Amino acid sequence: MITDTIYKNFLNGLLAGDRKACSEITKELINSSISIKELYTGLFQAAMYEIGEMWEYDKITPAVEHLATGITEYCMSLAYPLIFGAAHRDKTAIISCLVNEYHQIGARMVADFFELHGWHGYFLGANTPVKSLLDMIKDRKPDIVALSISLYSNIPALIKVIDEIRSDFPEIRIIAGGLGLKNENGIFTGKYTGVSAVKDLDSLERLLDEY
Repeated sequence: MITDTIYKNFLNGLLAGDRKACSEITKELINSSISIKELYTGLFQAAMYEIGEMWEYDKITPAVEHLATGITEYCMSLAYPLIFGAAHRDKTAIISCLVNEYHQIGARMVADFFELHGWHGYFLGANTPVKSLLDMIKDRKPDIVALSISLYSNIPALIKVIDEIRSDFPEIRIIAGGLGLKNENGIFTGKYTGVSAVKDLDSLERLLDEY
């Protein structure tokens, strides 16, 4: 269970750039048999949202935000023996950030969640060129393509990428998520078939239950 004290200690560790303290907190939670979803949403996601707000309002420098991001990604890797140890089946997903999207933790969490639920998740990372994404889709033939958007201003780019994917792969299932879609309700309604917004890991989990 993630108490307020645990959360505050982790957040303070991120702000101080103390990877050792943050990793020890993470290891203790993993050893306590915390669920991966609670670890990811209650600790990593919550802390990075708060860090992001601090950066947005100039309460911390970009350097501090970048350091906190790196520490969080390292702490996420501590859970990988559990995540990648799950039994896998013949389902594949490609998870990618858009061009000019450099915040990749949310997309990495989604990729890890696919793995946790027995999928093979191919995480392409930040700022992925559209051609590279299309080439990977052609090569891997995924069941789902997941697109991450953290900036509201990138919605036109998201629509363009979806149109390009649809042009080459008209039947493939596409999902999109991230803070850039936080206030966009029904953005895909009536425009596409097989394209939907996924607002959080709970929604992703419900979607994966359909497969």
